[in-house]
Amino acid sequence: MKHNIAFVGLGRMGQAMATNLLLAGHNLTVYNRSPDKAEAMRARGARVAETPADAAREAEVVFSMVTDDEVLRELTTGDNGILAGLPSGAVHASCSTVAPATSQELAQAHQEHGSHLVAAPVFGRPIVAANGQLWVLLAGAAEAKARLAPLLPSFSQGTFDLGEDPAAANVLKLCGNFMLGAAIEAMAEAFTLAEKSGLNRMEVFEILTTTLFNSPAYRTYGRMVAEEDYQPAGAAPHLLEKDLKLTLSEARSHQVPMPVAHIILDHLTATVTRHASPDEDWTSFARRISEGAGLHR
Repeated sequence: MKHNIAFVGLGRMGQAMATNLLLAGHNLTVYNRSPDKAEAMRARGARVAETPADAAREAEVVFSMVTDDEVLRELTTGDNGILAGLPSGAVHASCSTVAPATSQELAQAHQEHGSHLVAAPVFGRPIVAANGQLWVLLAGAAEAKARLAPLLPSFSQGTFDLGEDPAAANVLKLCGNFMLGAAIEAMAEAFTLAEKSGLNRMEVFEILTTTLFNSPAYRTYGRMVAEEDYQPAGAAPHLLEKDLKLTLSEARSHQVPMPVAHIILDHLTATVTRHASPDEDWTSFARRISEGAGLHR
């Protein structure tokens, strides 16, 4: 069944998700702050809107995938934002990684407008999205989640329902991104120790991801760390730096010490300060461990 869908935010992940919604046969209207990415979607058959409000005007569901809290607020509640055009009763699925409090704030704005916000952050890289294999975390009103259900299989392999408080999905997303960062930090330290001890990094990677750490995250990111080849980018280092700041802010609000998160954030900040290539993945913060050990200077 065809639905009228809008998609706001066409970065690497947004492009992949929006393309799959289009391929699923839905009527798709898109908006992106930089027009060139929207034009790529026009070539695939989408309608291009001049503002988020215009994109949302006839939509049953609006998906958004943007870089941070400030951008999401502006594109949702600004003068020409999603709420300025969204019909009463429609659903906004916010897929961005943002602070839990931001989702609660925007859910209240939607409630006052007569529409629904569902927090719907995802696990997976852009290539995973393109292959329709993302995992979606859902939190919001049951009725709104039910309306999203037939649309999500176009870009996902499954969903997890975390209840009605939209903050819950964002907390879990931050926990997941922190754990990915911790895995990369651990692998970078282990592979560097192995290399300086005379072992081959790739051989160590193959053994560990065949035995103790046989999982997609360790295999995908571990290969990048072992080869020290951080292209192509799934997400830029500054995005995970933002996520770790959000994680630590949430941790402080609940009085949870997270010393490992501070270490990862320091390495990410150093990577961002060094002006990483735009085509370099956020995993490249692993270089800081090699450099600290006197390798690759």
